[in-house]
Amino acid sequence: MGFGMVLNIERVGANAILVLDNPPVNAISHAVRQALWTAAETCDADPAIDAVILMAAGRTFIAGADVSEFDKLPESPYLPDLVARIEGARKPWFAIINGAALGGGYEVALGCRVRLATDAASVGFPEVKLGLIPGAGGTVRLMRLVQPQAAVELVTVGNPVAASKALALGLVDGLLEGDPKAAALDHVTRALKAPLPIPLHTRSVEPISQEFWQMAHRTVSARAKQEIAPLKALACLQQAATVDFETALAFERETFLALRGSTQAKALRHVFFAERAAARPRAYASITPRQVSSAAVVGGGTMGAGIAVALRDANLPVVLIERDEASVQKGIDTVCATYESAVKRGRISPDVAKQKMDGLFGSTDYGVLANVDIVIEAVFEDLAVKQSVLKRLEAACRRDAVLATNTSYLNPNHIAVDLETPDRFMGLHFFSPANVMKLVEVVPAAATAPDVTATGLALARTLNKIPVLSGICDGFIGNRILKCMRMQAERLLLEGASPADIDAAMRQFGYAMGPFEAQDLGGLDIAASQRRAARERGETVAISVADRLVANGRLGQKTGGGWYDYVAGDRTPRTSTVVASYITDEANTLGIAQYQRLAEQLIDSVIGSMGLEAQKILNEGVASHANDIDLVLIHGYGF
Repeated sequence: MGFGMVLNIERVGANAILVLDNPPVNAISHAVRQALWTAAETCDADPAIDAVILMAAGRTFIAGADVSEFDKLPESPYLPDLVARIEGARKPWFAIINGAALGGGYEVALGCRVRLATDAASVGFPEVKLGLIPGAGGTVRLMRLVQPQAAVELVTVGNPVAASKALALGLVDGLLEGDPKAAALDHVTRALKAPLPIPLHTRSVEPISQEFWQMAHRTVSARAKQEIAPLKALACLQQAATVDFETALAFERETFLALRGSTQAKALRHVFFAERAAARPRAYASITPRQVSSAAVVGGGTMGAGIAVALRDANLPVVLIERDEASVQKGIDTVCATYESAVKRGRISPDVAKQKMDGLFGSTDYGVLANVDIVIEAVFEDLAVKQSVLKRLEAACRRDAVLATNTSYLNPNHIAVDLETPDRFMGLHFFSPANVMKLVEVVPAAATAPDVTATGLALARTLNKIPVLSGICDGFIGNRILKCMRMQAERLLLEGASPADIDAAMRQFGYAMGPFEAQDLGGLDIAASQRRAARERGETVAISVADRLVANGRLGQKTGGGWYDYVAGDRTPRTSTVVASYITDEANTLGIAQYQRLAEQLIDSVIGSMGLEAQKILNEGVASHANDIDLVLIHGYGF
């Protein structure tokens, strides 16, 4: 028996087993809501049924609402009413969470009398990541289920928790072992012989001090920065703890509906869909990528070690190649330090760290690469060096192995100019730190085979990163726009703004760090070496204030001075009279009048220049879609 195309029912004794089947993630579409409502009515009317067991086909319980319906007029039955219908059913419902129960999916579970989970389960409220809050009683019921601190963390941060932690927090009532259906039937049989937990809407909330809410507000405000949803979610939790159930429910729903139509929520939904489209571009949808079961990285510096960590985090065995044994060991030590830091922060266990390191092998011998599936070159940003490395890789690797360069600015066609097999070569531009940043620019060269490009896209997904296809130009998509932003920021300096003025304006706009603070943190010598290389290639690159800083040994925080002055042991940027004099001298030399601008004018000038450059990138076909540029700025530069 079934209810529409998305829900099947099976009778086992006095139990009705409902199996939700709405692939790929069992989203709560209108059809699902209607089927569950009909099932509740049917089961309540059947005197032979004692309990209802709600399960889901596939690897996901219910991954939340159907995001594609957000911009449409809602249709009855609405999710809040459905959750209330399940909670008020005459026959108790048991939720068997066999995968992710997120957002509206977990709200459905909260409407059930009992929540049981398998080892593979996770639960949570990720709505704030889309500029929303739970809208079907999630905040109100959660406050009646778990401790306040756990509720605040779950709803305002949006990260799901695994089954074992969910049990410890009280988010689920028990864990199931073995076959979920058999274990659930056994549990229900035993549970019906004892008093069941009372429905959440009938429970009360213990008094919570005002000091707790004040502290929570400070914490959430600091974390949310300019995002609206986290503080709105906190307000709903406080209401749930303060007023009666129905009043809190109405407050939550009103807040949810207001946020759903907000600019932030629409923008975050735009990003949500853009990420999914970028991961699987239509042009490569029918192309089968090459198998990647092992990988190698050439170059064990900061970038190479970060790429090696990203590959190991995806459980790919990795070979790290360097020019000598000392460099090999240094690269391995860098990877090891990353995992040791993760252990200290409690993110992974020592056993996991050991397992990650056991899958890393270092060598100076290119001969060990004979059977790897992909090699990523991450050596110094020098054309001749990269060309030499790629020739050696071509000789050492299998003919079907993929060769990739991690260049930030160099033209991949120039790197591949001497290759005999350029069809298996492409650019894979990771962003630093490569094990943290989610963006990878996938850059096909002129001769790159389609299945090689598809392999780059697939590898990025394997590494849990967002791949964006980019054409070839100086800096590709991201660094080209970054270079434009920095040039515009320097022009504003010559027109009278200080580094502190511009950095403050960009932080006001939403950046975590302004352009000059960021340069001091990373080091001014990196961009200076790129400008020098461009001049050596015959390109016209004007001498800038930044060049004068570098020439005078001001490379940023590491030398105690860059755009700002720094005190030893203190990263706080301090206004530099030396830098101010350099700027004034340059402005006078060029005959540029200096005057003050408001923060909003500085923001418009910098962001406007980035927008114009982005339009050029689109016009030139370097990016095929505006969404791709958005993703590069968001995941590569914290936009």
